[in-house]
Amino acid sequence: MTDRDRLLEDTSKDVRRLEKHEQAPATWVGIAFYGGTVGLLFVVPIVGGAYLGRWLDSLAAGYSVRWTVSLIVLGIALGAYNAYHFMRGRQ
Repeated sequence: MTDRDRLLEDTSKDVRRLEKHEQAPATWVGIAFYGGTVGLLFVVPIVGGAYLGRWLDSLAAGYSVRWTVSLIVLGIALGAYNAYHFMRGRQ
C-alpha cells in the first residue's frame, strides 16, 4: 500500500466518523455545558457592570445609583450580544 492509498483510506475513515458524529443526538452533558456557557456569557457582564457601577457610585458624594443602573443595562446588552454570537457560531 502506497502512502497515497493510506492517506486516502485514513481520510475517508475520518470523514465517515465525522458524518456519524454529526448525526448522533446531543447528550445531556453536552446540552448542560452548552447552556451553562450561554448563561455565563450572559450573566458575567451584568454582574461585572453591577460591581463596577456600585464602586463608581461609592466614589460620588451622596446617594447615587446612576452608574450602577447604567452599567447593569450595558451589561444586559453586552451579555445578549455575547450569547447571540456564541449561539450563532454553533449552528
